[in-house]
Amino acid sequence: MFEQVFKNIDDVLHKEAGCSSELDYTEQTSWLLFLKYLDDLERERAIEAELTGKPYDYIIDEKYRWSAWAAPKNADGTPDKDAALIGDDLIEFVDGKGDEKGLFDYLKGFKQRATSPDTIEYKIGEIFGEIKNKFQSGYNLRDVLDSLDELSFESQKEKHELSHLYEAKIKNMGNAGRNGGEYYTPRPLIRAMIQVLNPQIGERVYDGAVGSAGFLCEAYEHMRQKDLTTSELEILQTKTFYGKEKKSLAYVIAIMNMILHGIDTPNILHTNTLAENINDIQEKDRYDVILANPPFGGKERAEVQQNFPIKTGETAFLFLQHFIKSLKAGGRAAIVIKNTFLSNSDNASKALRQELLENCNLHTVLDCPSGTFIGAGVKTVVLIFEKGTATRDIWYYQLDPGRNMGKTNALNDNDLKEFVELQSGFKDSDKSWSVNIKDVDQDSFDLSVKNPNAPEEAPLREPEDIIAEIVTLDAESADILKNIRGML
Repeated sequence: MFEQVFKNIDDVLHKEAGCSSELDYTEQTSWLLFLKYLDDLERERAIEAELTGKPYDYIIDEKYRWSAWAAPKNADGTPDKDAALIGDDLIEFVDGKGDEKGLFDYLKGFKQRATSPDTIEYKIGEIFGEIKNKFQSGYNLRDVLDSLDELSFESQKEKHELSHLYEAKIKNMGNAGRNGGEYYTPRPLIRAMIQVLNPQIGERVYDGAVGSAGFLCEAYEHMRQKDLTTSELEILQTKTFYGKEKKSLAYVIAIMNMILHGIDTPNILHTNTLAENINDIQEKDRYDVILANPPFGGKERAEVQQNFPIKTGETAFLFLQHFIKSLKAGGRAAIVIKNTFLSNSDNASKALRQELLENCNLHTVLDCPSGTFIGAGVKTVVLIFEKGTATRDIWYYQLDPGRNMGKTNALNDNDLKEFVELQSGFKDSDKSWSVNIKDVDQDSFDLSVKNPNAPEEAPLREPEDIIAEIVTLDAESADILKNIRGML
């Protein structure tokens, strides 16, 4: 129903001089979607209040409501073209002009007025204090506004359809190169990780590198499939999913993605997770389930490293320390990390592997093939562990879809079906095996993936043998050509 609307919006964005990439397209669509959602939410709340005879205090002042500036209507509900801002007037309303504050100035002021970071008012201020309007043409912006106004957030069915379309935008952004991939983890991989951890109602689920909130959205979908009571649904909505995100664009996308999946007030904080000293993490700050794909390849400054007992500049290794510390005793985690973590010989890597093995039960390592993360150019593994007991046996699974993966041949749920089935019983196969901790080198704690069940590869041939075969084939070819010439 809404697919054509999204296509129309993309067509306009591709012509907009202020937007140059899929990241820009998603960012600009996101803030506009957010304001349209907010207007629908406020209108719904106002109707509910009126039915009960109670007054409703609007969050947004009338002048700045979507229905006033973006999509004014006549009494019969048709668009009021005369009242609709367009061209330079529209851009000036959004950005402000001279001393006159614009829409963004007004909205970012909510952060200072909010009573708590958990409120929708705080999130409004946080979002609009960080991103910028990139539309240069008020005519292009008007076209996008008219298209967006066709969308509706009034039913779960409509939200569900919008969530799929929005996920497609995030996926395109992730596949677009540059640093877009950091916002998108393949959903089949996420779903497999969630199936293994199987979070339950009443447990708190956390991602400290939330990105586009793919892990939290998929965990929500997994947990809401069961028949839930009204109180359980309330717990799922308000006291289950938590995240932190450093980057402004990712924060906006995460908020919007969770809203579209049905979580009206996401518990996402816009903050640098690694700026927190992990020694300050207390029991009330800990979680039952952690799912994450922390950024790898980044380097953190010396002052950030001081927040961790194992000093390293590698961002992903700092996140892993944070996740271990943030788990409750008995808590479960599934973390994506570069496969080089398993064998790096530097002191920080060895110390971190030792801590993981001694303080957690690292029971599963999923080895992902090249191409799992499109455009990322790195091989990854998924570490699945429980906190509180030392590791005794590690079960490895070497994922092999039997094809080269890419944009047109991406990872799918069926590729991971066998992994989920075998993992439940830690069963051996030609792709899976177990290693006892006693067989792990106690100096290096090397956990490299070495499949003992893989068929032996033919030994590499000597260069002299290859050259000799080429010479023989050349001689045979010359004889054949000589015979052919003789027949002419």
